[in-house]
Amino acid sequence: MSSTSGAIGGSESSGGPGGAGGFYAAVAVRGFRRYATYRTATIAGVFTNTVFGFIICYSYTALWSQRPHLGGYSEPQALTYVWIGQALLAAMALMGGGFEDELMERIRSGDIAVDLYRPADLQLWWLSADLGRCAFQLLGRGVVPIACGSLVFELALPTDPLTWLLFLASVLLGTMVSFAIRFLVGLSAFWLLDGAGISQVAFLAGLFFSGMLLPLSLFPGALGETARALPWSAILQVPADVLLGRHRGTGALAALGFQAGWLAVLLAAGRTVQAVAARRVVVQGG
Repeated sequence: MSSTSGAIGGSESSGGPGGAGGFYAAVAVRGFRRYATYRTATIAGVFTNTVFGFIICYSYTALWSQRPHLGGYSEPQALTYVWIGQALLAAMALMGGGFEDELMERIRSGDIAVDLYRPADLQLWWLSADLGRCAFQLLGRGVVPIACGSLVFELALPTDPLTWLLFLASVLLGTMVSFAIRFLVGLSAFWLLDGAGISQVAFLAGLFFSGMLLPLSLFPGALGETARALPWSAILQVPADVLLGRHRGTGALAALGFQAGWLAVLLAAGRTVQAVAARRVVVQGG
């Protein structure tokens, strides 16, 4: 967090015309600007996402030519799913690049002790900063790969504005679910000497159970049902299915409700762990 540290405290910063809301909005803007400075990394990320998108699409084309409507997806829907995944990969921090490593380092170094006494909420601070990061990654690394894919492949992108609005709402909820999981991973450093292990487990679980490797509807039997019920499915699978029109009407609202339910549970868990960690004031290495 270098100069962007947060804290738990009894009161939140209320200076300025926007009060606490304006404060956290400023943190989000700062998070956006922070990642906007990494232009070379962004260009490299766009290139990588686009290349992998093409590789996966050609693999899907071969697979769907043998098994049309596999998992309930037509070939254009399956190819669209690939590009949605590439567009959301960095935004959802499914392969790292989020705040959790920085939070762990502050806990290990003892800098978290300073954060805990600052007049800002630790969870809200990191959430605001992560939303700013996500907004930049969505714009900076999400739009171009889909545009490139649409020039080469037949994609099943909707024309209904309401579907796009539902998709954006689902992406926002998915981003916050991703944050809530990674916040818990970061706080584990209060009890673990080395958080690399749990970070790796969370990373692999996120890739597998979010639907990044394969749509979860392709998973057989109980594995598929379990995967679709876990919170990681709210990060990618649900937003993708909303955009593809697999959730319509009340079904779309139920899908967003599923995301919101997991978000409430995970944020509450993070709040509880944060409170326990603050009482312990265990600063490893500091």
